[in-house]
Amino acid sequence: MGSLSDIITVDDLVEVYGDGTKAVQGISFRVGEGEFFGFLGPNGAGKSTTIKVLTTLLRKTSGRVTVAGYDLDKDPQEIRKLIGAESQETVADGDLTGRENLKLQGNLQQMRGAALEERVNELLKLVELEDVADKRAAFYSGGMKKRLDLASALVHKPKLLFLDEPTTGLDPQSRARIWEYLEGLNRDEGITVFLTTQYMEEADRLCRQLYIIDQGKVIANGSPEELKRQVGADTITLSVVGGEKDGVKAEAKQTLSGIRGVTKVIDSDGGITAYATNASQIVADIVRAFDEKNMQLSSINLARPSLGDIFLQHTGKRIRPEELNTKPASGMRFARRRPPRE
Repeated sequence: MGSLSDIITVDDLVEVYGDGTKAVQGISFRVGEGEFFGFLGPNGAGKSTTIKVLTTLLRKTSGRVTVAGYDLDKDPQEIRKLIGAESQETVADGDLTGRENLKLQGNLQQMRGAALEERVNELLKLVELEDVADKRAAFYSGGMKKRLDLASALVHKPKLLFLDEPTTGLDPQSRARIWEYLEGLNRDEGITVFLTTQYMEEADRLCRQLYIIDQGKVIANGSPEELKRQVGADTITLSVVGGEKDGVKAEAKQTLSGIRGVTKVIDSDGGITAYATNASQIVADIVRAFDEKNMQLSSINLARPSLGDIFLQHTGKRIRPEELNTKPASGMRFARRRPPRE
């Protein structure tokens, strides 16, 4: 579905915590209606903070934000009516059954009677929890709790769905099933999805527009394919015996830079990464060059451009997803009052 208009506009958003931490540093972006939009970045990049601001759970320090045409500062209640959100931690009440959790969320959204019953049954089928619908959520697996959280966020048929790292901590099979649900929601129901993730595969598969962020700043944006084309070359990652010594590493980088076809050489997580348009054809040249310098290679790997290479080019490090230990917790999905500024 093509974007008809911008459902989210963000201009120069800044969020500074009470201790002086600059969590978000002047980011701007647009999300088109019906789009599958994503933030990709490591823990601490500012992804969750941005989500909390957009869902009215955290007051911004400065900047201008509108959601579905409503000003974030003037119309937070109107925004809450239109959005659903799933946080990193599972929030299902373990003392309630899956069905009761969904009914509770519907009641909080002023839904009652047959319409709510029908919607709950529809969602239980969607997330494949019909067989355990009347069991306490405390006994659900991690993947089942995540799927229940997703269903809870959809009870009131939101126009816009915020997902803050929805598959963190899940096994690959559960993660793939969540992806299928999300693709269907966006494709078949036209729900706009705003996703944050640490997983490059997730961002690559789901997002049509992607912003890569680090330390509260946008470092690149575009479709996944556009971003990968920005790399413009294959990557060669290698390490050298003794490479932890500055002199050895510097000589290795100089040797690599002198090989024909290598366009750029950077440090990467203790090793060295080079970019080359004909990587597979120059491996032999690399090995010979290091042999001539009596430098022993401990590893060498080739790869096609990835989203991680964009992050690496800009920051000199790779995104390494950190798994969270998700625990069930009771609580409302949206605060009824905005928290005081920290």
